[in-house]
Amino acid sequence: MLENTVTAPLAPMEPEDVVDAFAYIRALEADDIDTACAVAEDNDGASLHRMLLEVAARVIIPVTAVDEDCDGAPCAHSFLAAALGRLLLEVLSVDRVCPVSPVGIAQYVIRFAEDVLTEEPGDVAGVLRQLEAAGMEQAMEAHPTPAVAHSVGRAIA
Repeated sequence: MLENTVTAPLAPMEPEDVVDAFAYIRALEADDIDTACAVAEDNDGASLHRMLLEVAARVIIPVTAVDEDCDGAPCAHSFLAAALGRLLLEVLSVDRVCPVSPVGIAQYVIRFAEDVLTEEPGDVAGVLRQLEAAGMEQAMEAHPTPAVAHSVGRAIA
Protein backbone atom coordinates (compact mmCIF):
# COMPACT_ATOMS: atom_id res chain seq x y z
CA MET A 1 0.00 0.00 0.00
CA LEU A 2 1.24 3.49 -0.79
CA GLU A 3 2.26 5.71 2.10
CA ASN A 4 0.03 8.51 3.30
CA THR A 5 1.22 11.29 1.02
CA VAL A 6 -0.31 13.96 3.22
CA THR A 7 2.43 13.34 5.77
CA ALA A 8 5.09 11.68 3.59
CA PRO A 9 6.11 12.98 0.16
CA LEU A 10 6.35 10.49 -2.67
CA ALA A 11 9.89 9.25 -3.29
CA PRO A 12 11.09 9.59 -6.89
CA MET A 13 10.62 6.55 -9.10
CA GLU A 14 13.52 4.76 -10.76
CA PRO A 15 14.11 6.14 -14.30
CA GLU A 16 13.57 2.70 -15.87
CA ASP A 17 10.24 2.42 -14.07
CA VAL A 18 9.10 5.81 -15.39
CA VAL A 19 10.02 4.80 -18.95
CA ASP A 20 8.26 1.42 -18.74
CA ALA A 21 5.15 2.68 -16.96
CA PHE A 22 4.58 5.55 -19.38
CA ALA A 23 5.40 3.39 -22.39
CA TYR A 24 2.62 1.06 -21.26
CA ILE A 25 0.14 3.89 -20.52
CA ARG A 26 0.86 5.77 -23.73
CA ALA A 27 0.62 2.56 -25.77
CA LEU A 28 -2.82 1.82 -24.35
CA GLU A 29 -3.93 5.41 -24.90
CA ALA A 30 -2.88 5.08 -28.56
CA ASP A 31 -4.50 1.63 -28.90
CA ASP A 32 -1.04 0.16 -29.59
CA ILE A 33 -1.65 -3.27 -28.08
CA ASP A 34 1.61 -4.71 -29.47
CA THR A 35 3.73 -2.18 -27.58
CA ALA A 36 1.67 -2.55 -24.42
CA CYS A 37 2.11 -6.33 -24.58
CA ALA A 38 5.85 -5.97 -25.18
CA VAL A 39 6.21 -3.73 -22.10
CA ALA A 40 4.13 -6.17 -20.05
CA GLU A 41 6.27 -9.09 -21.21
CA ASP A 42 9.45 -7.22 -20.23
CA ASN A 43 8.13 -6.68 -16.69
CA ASP A 44 6.60 -9.22 -14.38
CA GLY A 45 3.00 -8.56 -13.41
CA ALA A 46 3.81 -7.40 -9.88
CA SER A 47 6.44 -4.90 -11.08
CA LEU A 48 4.21 -3.42 -13.76
CA HIS A 49 1.35 -3.20 -11.28
CA ARG A 50 3.58 -1.38 -8.73
CA MET A 51 4.96 1.03 -11.35
CA LEU A 52 1.50 1.92 -12.62
CA LEU A 53 0.21 2.51 -9.10
CA GLU A 54 3.18 4.80 -8.45
CA VAL A 55 2.43 6.77 -11.62
CA ALA A 56 -1.26 6.98 -10.71
CA ALA A 57 -0.37 8.34 -7.28
CA ARG A 58 1.96 10.95 -8.78
CA VAL A 59 -0.65 12.04 -11.31
CA ILE A 60 -3.66 12.12 -9.00
CA ILE A 61 -2.41 13.19 -5.57
CA PRO A 62 -1.00 16.61 -6.52
CA VAL A 63 -4.10 17.49 -8.49
CA THR A 64 -6.65 16.37 -5.92
CA ALA A 65 -4.91 17.84 -2.87
CA VAL A 66 -7.37 19.81 -0.75
CA ASP A 67 -6.67 23.51 -0.54
CA GLU A 68 -6.64 24.27 3.18
CA ASP A 69 -7.26 27.99 2.52
CA CYS A 70 -10.80 27.49 1.23
CA ASP A 71 -12.45 27.78 4.67
CA GLY A 72 -15.25 25.46 3.60
CA ALA A 73 -16.31 27.64 0.67
CA PRO A 74 -16.05 26.52 -2.96
CA CYS A 75 -12.61 27.29 -4.36
CA ALA A 76 -10.54 26.51 -7.43
CA HIS A 77 -10.17 22.86 -6.45
CA SER A 78 -13.83 22.20 -5.64
CA PHE A 79 -14.62 20.76 -9.08
CA LEU A 80 -12.04 17.99 -8.62
CA ALA A 81 -14.11 16.04 -6.10
CA ALA A 82 -16.93 15.61 -8.63
CA ALA A 83 -14.55 14.61 -11.44
CA LEU A 84 -12.74 12.15 -9.22
CA GLY A 85 -16.03 10.68 -8.07
CA ARG A 86 -17.09 10.12 -11.70
CA LEU A 87 -13.81 8.39 -12.43
CA LEU A 88 -14.06 6.13 -9.41
CA LEU A 89 -17.60 5.13 -10.30
CA GLU A 90 -16.59 4.42 -13.87
CA VAL A 91 -13.63 2.27 -12.80
CA LEU A 92 -15.77 0.35 -10.34
CA SER A 93 -18.65 -0.26 -12.73
CA VAL A 94 -19.30 -3.83 -13.80
CA ASP A 95 -18.48 -3.31 -17.47
CA ARG A 96 -15.05 -1.77 -16.85
CA VAL A 97 -11.68 -3.53 -16.60
CA CYS A 98 -10.72 -4.63 -13.08
CA PRO A 99 -8.98 -1.66 -11.42
CA VAL A 100 -6.26 -3.82 -9.87
CA SER A 101 -4.98 -5.07 -13.23
CA PRO A 102 -2.24 -3.14 -15.06
CA VAL A 103 -4.69 -2.37 -17.87
CA GLY A 104 -7.22 -1.02 -15.38
CA ILE A 105 -4.68 1.20 -13.65
CA ALA A 106 -3.34 2.53 -16.97
CA GLN A 107 -6.88 3.25 -18.17
CA TYR A 108 -7.60 5.04 -14.90
CA VAL A 109 -4.57 7.32 -15.46
CA ILE A 110 -5.65 7.95 -19.05
CA ARG A 111 -9.23 8.77 -18.00
CA PHE A 112 -7.99 11.04 -15.21
CA ALA A 113 -5.85 12.89 -17.74
CA GLU A 114 -8.85 13.13 -20.10
CA ASP A 115 -11.39 14.24 -17.53
CA VAL A 116 -9.30 16.43 -15.23
CA LEU A 117 -5.97 17.44 -16.76
CA THR A 118 -6.96 18.36 -20.31
CA GLU A 119 -9.19 21.02 -21.76
CA GLU A 120 -9.53 19.33 -25.15
CA PRO A 121 -9.99 15.54 -25.62
CA GLY A 122 -7.14 15.37 -28.14
CA ASP A 123 -4.65 16.72 -25.59
CA VAL A 124 -4.32 13.46 -23.63
CA ALA A 125 -1.19 12.20 -25.40
CA GLY A 126 0.52 15.55 -24.86
CA VAL A 127 -0.40 15.58 -21.18
CA LEU A 128 0.93 12.04 -20.79
CA ARG A 129 4.22 13.11 -22.41
CA GLN A 130 4.44 16.08 -20.01
CA LEU A 131 3.75 13.84 -17.01
CA GLU A 132 6.38 11.37 -18.20
CA ALA A 133 8.94 14.15 -18.68
CA ALA A 134 8.26 15.52 -15.19
CA GLY A 135 8.52 12.05 -13.67
CA MET A 136 11.73 11.36 -15.56
CA GLU A 137 13.27 14.66 -14.49
CA GLN A 138 12.52 13.86 -10.85
CA ALA A 139 13.79 10.29 -11.24
CA MET A 140 17.02 11.38 -12.95
CA GLU A 141 17.71 13.97 -10.24
CA ALA A 142 17.28 11.29 -7.59
CA HIS A 143 18.97 8.42 -9.50
CA PRO A 144 21.45 9.81 -12.05
CA THR A 145 22.69 7.04 -14.35
CA PRO A 146 24.49 7.88 -17.62
CA ALA A 147 23.25 4.76 -19.48
CA VAL A 148 19.64 5.45 -18.50
CA ALA A 149 19.91 9.14 -19.36
CA HIS A 150 20.87 8.25 -22.95
CA SER A 151 17.96 5.82 -23.46
CA VAL A 152 15.53 8.10 -21.65
CA GLY A 153 16.28 10.98 -23.99
CA ARG A 154 15.18 8.82 -26.91
CA ALA A 155 12.05 7.58 -25.06
CA ILE A 156 10.84 11.07 -24.19
CA ALA A 157 11.55 12.63 -27.60
